[in-house]
Amino acid sequence: MLYSSLITAQSKKLGNMNPFFITGFTDGEGSFTLSIRSSDKYTSKWKIQYAFQIGLHKKDIAILEKIQQTLGVGKIYTRGEEGVQYRVESLKGLSVVIDHFNKYPLITKKYIDFELFKLALTCIKNKEHLTPEGLRRLIAIKASMNKGLTGELKALFADIIPMTKPELERELIIDPQWLAGFISAESCFSVSIVKSQNVKLGYQVQLRFRLTQHIRDLQLMESLVGYLGGSVIKSKEAVDLHVAKLSDLTGKVLPLLEKYPIEGVKFQDYCDFIKVVELVKNKSHMTTEGLSQIRKIRAGMNTSRV
Repeated sequence: MLYSSLITAQSKKLGNMNPFFITGFTDGEGSFTLSIRSSDKYTSKWKIQYAFQIGLHKKDIAILEKIQQTLGVGKIYTRGEEGVQYRVESLKGLSVVIDHFNKYPLITKKYIDFELFKLALTCIKNKEHLTPEGLRRLIAIKASMNKGLTGELKALFADIIPMTKPELERELIIDPQWLAGFISAESCFSVSIVKSQNVKLGYQVQLRFRLTQHIRDLQLMESLVGYLGGSVIKSKEAVDLHVAKLSDLTGKVLPLLEKYPIEGVKFQDYCDFIKVVELVKNKSHMTTEGLSQIRKIRAGMNTSRV
């Protein structure tokens, strides 16, 4: 369903987004999709859909409104009871999206999906997909995008050879606005209070900033250590950048975000996180009153925020 509310006061006040911020946020939350399904409603017997989209919780509708406002294309839809999605589906609108990412390139492996998406749109614009050869080319492109072919397409085109994926071969130069956008999409600010026999009050305060990404972007995440400090932790499917040292938090993460602010509801968690960092810096967490204050702040952060 089309989201039909007025643009929020926050979105109006803040104006357009920095283009690198949009790219960073897209590297975290965006996707380029190509759907190919058999359908008797079409002369070609195939229904082909394509879109650039970003889906979020409805609390962050302002981010999507600002992206829409900045790019000047696309619509925002509701997704169930809690979700909203910004989607660009017209070829005219997608040409604006493509121009943006050509000028402000993606630097995660999402860049590969973007380049394949461009090939698919060129095929569609030239109406090549209406021929058997063009359709097979389009399916070969889809086979290398995102999660690949559906079961239906695999069964009907078992001999299709996936399109060769483009290489992401360029030096990683991180624009600070890209990083602010990526952090807005993929980060978490957390405060933990754990029992400890090593401190007088019996409880220790642990601060952590975390960024999470698919394991295929391990190299990128490792490069971010130079900007944010911390260390990288790998699992089978994901890679996390953890920053827990107070010196890294106060010397790298927080100064960056003070100069290049993040957006959305996560900004509130960032503000609460700063309050706790200041209490820890002043050693207030070693007092009953300070620890109580930290507990109160923590109780309203992240998923507990109303």
